[in-house]
Amino acid sequence: MTRLAILADIHGNLPALEAVLADLAQFKVDQVVVAGDVINWGPFSPQVMQRVISEGWAVLRGNNELYLLDYETPRAPSHWRFYTMPPFLHRQLSDRQVAMLAIWPDSLTLRFRDAPTVRVVHGTPRSHFEPIYPISTDVEIATMLAGVEETTFVCGHTHLPLDRQVGRWHVLNPGTVGVPLDGSPEARYMLLDGDERGWRATFRQVRYDNSPLFAEFERLHFVEAVGVIGQLVIEEFRTSRLEVHPFIYWHKDTYPDQPQTFAQLEQYASVDKWAYTPPAYHINR
Repeated sequence: MTRLAILADIHGNLPALEAVLADLAQFKVDQVVVAGDVINWGPFSPQVMQRVISEGWAVLRGNNELYLLDYETPRAPSHWRFYTMPPFLHRQLSDRQVAMLAIWPDSLTLRFRDAPTVRVVHGTPRSHFEPIYPISTDVEIATMLAGVEETTFVCGHTHLPLDRQVGRWHVLNPGTVGVPLDGSPEARYMLLDGDERGWRATFRQVRYDNSPLFAEFERLHFVEAVGVIGQLVIEEFRTSRLEVHPFIYWHKDTYPDQPQTFAQLEQYASVDKWAYTPPAYHINR
């Protein structure tokens, strides 16, 4: 039997990663795989990246690595010009760390002798930004996985755990180490046990003290550096709910093609944010 630990969406949250490592120490695993979004959002991106590299884990890129690598390049979509977090993140990371991100793969294929092959991506094979939600239909998922030969498919991106059979594919998501979005603050990861019968998932939830996050945000003057989105990122860590994306959707409706301001954020405070929150994240309301 082969045992894997699958982590995803650490997002610069060092206290959560350390809690996961402490929990993982009780298990003997053959490999640890990180399915993208090691950096960004949390204030400890350099430290998290250093830890992941020093552990020698298999790591791939997620959309948050692309924010750093593609911002202010011809590859960046036009709406990224309003993004304030990539410049802050670029100031945090060393040139060596940025160069490491540039050579991380976009997908991994795991080939163990005693278990089926596994495809690992961040979002879907088509895009780092495309989500497979627990509420996605079989038809939607099958369309996204068309052409994937491996029968076991692991993704991240949504921050929502998933263990589901869709046609020929066993679709898995470990949830998020660093930024839970279902109202429950624990760090999440997944153990996978594989043999000739397939892979079986065990989902782990680990409590941890997140107060160092807020102290580090303050020390870094995060809100002053990042602006409105910085304030919402901190709120996301407080509530374990989507805060940034509902505001962005509201802002696009209300102030299209305008920069974000704190006056707009005050106006948004009176809005029903659930009207702008994707249904998959209404879980545990």
